[in-house]
Amino acid sequence: MNYISTRGSKERVSSAEAIKRGLAEDGGLFIPEALPEFSLTMLTRWKNMDYRQRAADLLKLFLTDYSEDELKACTAAAYSEEKFSEAAIAPIRSLDRQHHILELWHGPTSAFKDMALQLLPQLLTKALLKTGENSQIAILVATSGDTGKAALEGFRDVEQTKVVVFYPKDGVSEIQRMQMLSQGGSNVAVVAVEGNFDDAQSGVKEIFSDAGVKQRLQAKQIRLSSANSINWGRLAPQIVYYFSAYIDLVAAGQLTLGEKVNFVVPTGNFGNILAGYYAKQMGLPIGRLICAANPNNVLTDFIRTGKYDRSRAFHKTISPSMDILISSNLERMLYYIADGRCELVEGWMKSLKEKGGYDIGAKLLQKVQDIFWSEWVSDELTQETIRKVYEERNYLLDPHTAVAWQAGEAYRKTGDETPQIILSTASPFKFNDSVLKALGVAATETEFAMLKTLAAKTGWTIPTQLAELENLPILHKDICTPKGMQQCVEDILQ
Repeated sequence: MNYISTRGSKERVSSAEAIKRGLAEDGGLFIPEALPEFSLTMLTRWKNMDYRQRAADLLKLFLTDYSEDELKACTAAAYSEEKFSEAAIAPIRSLDRQHHILELWHGPTSAFKDMALQLLPQLLTKALLKTGENSQIAILVATSGDTGKAALEGFRDVEQTKVVVFYPKDGVSEIQRMQMLSQGGSNVAVVAVEGNFDDAQSGVKEIFSDAGVKQRLQAKQIRLSSANSINWGRLAPQIVYYFSAYIDLVAAGQLTLGEKVNFVVPTGNFGNILAGYYAKQMGLPIGRLICAANPNNVLTDFIRTGKYDRSRAFHKTISPSMDILISSNLERMLYYIADGRCELVEGWMKSLKEKGGYDIGAKLLQKVQDIFWSEWVSDELTQETIRKVYEERNYLLDPHTAVAWQAGEAYRKTGDETPQIILSTASPFKFNDSVLKALGVAATETEFAMLKTLAAKTGWTIPTQLAELENLPILHKDICTPKGMQQCVEDILQ
């Protein structure tokens, strides 16, 4: 299977080449030339497979230049017992017939980004061999909190790579910040940006599109790539857990094969929910994809009106990984909604950059609304949801998952009683300050003392990797402005 750009360049590349590059030469995102079908008959095979086997089985449809043995080796290494504390890797907890929680945070960084970023380094290493690449690959990452640590952990000491992570200086939780600043590894660098996530993300995109930067780095035998979800090697692994959750519910007798489910996804950069869109297009019986947003509700407004407008106030919330106004992966969905008319996609992206937004029109909006529904949730209601779900069901939600829960409840009021699978994207211990406040406990202690307080109050176990953070030294102290990011990258990679 070959890959093409969302913006219409005639170049067709292999999956290995697409994963190595991250971004297409014309600034577009790589997408598969055609989508494979995954029938329900094929899905029944998964009942007797573990998650590693399921991942290899699905990915072989997309990564056709990888052998089956290579994919099995990649998934076995990515989802090993040493890295994931749950044997199921992505277990699903059924609270009742209507509420099913897909826990995606049992990996080394306690966030869902591990599901893809433990696998991407394995795929990239193989891609470098397949394409005969001799240059060092510099992975640039903009993070709103979780992607950064997951990328650092995934690529730590991986040969022929270097990782530079940019995060908003005051836009992540203390746990997230400490996870990144204490990261070891001979090939990693972490830089705080004096701005928000969109400033960091825009800065990374500008570096990718700067011909002068590319030329200077190539002279040093360095090529740029990305570990954000703009990289197909990040997005494809996320498709797996949609199928895996569905067949797990069938196996548990909670669903009948072919019965529809709705997925509720806390959404920022649109990558996680886009994976669900791909799963639906491939044949998974999904009714609606419910896009859950926080007060940075640019996606909710887009899904309701067809108008994308990033020119609005930016809110720092208790669900910081969703504090995003420029959702990069939306570009891939727009390509399909526009029936592959790349000129439309290119025009919308140009308008977004130059004017701060675009309007897809009523006809295309209807196509979006046939698949997606959206609601945004305030911080106050997020905390109320955490408290209520814990008191009524003895289940602990982090703020992002609480946003999804509440958005799902809002959608149910439309009259659709289809069972919901809610994607839980982070351990509640990563946001213990907000969770404790929601439970009525005054958060007057240090971040690490609060871990113990939350564990004592709820009986939940602190993830080992978070419990160990307190005693780790800070290894990264660099800070830059958005305009200084380019020079920072060149200095680090010199």
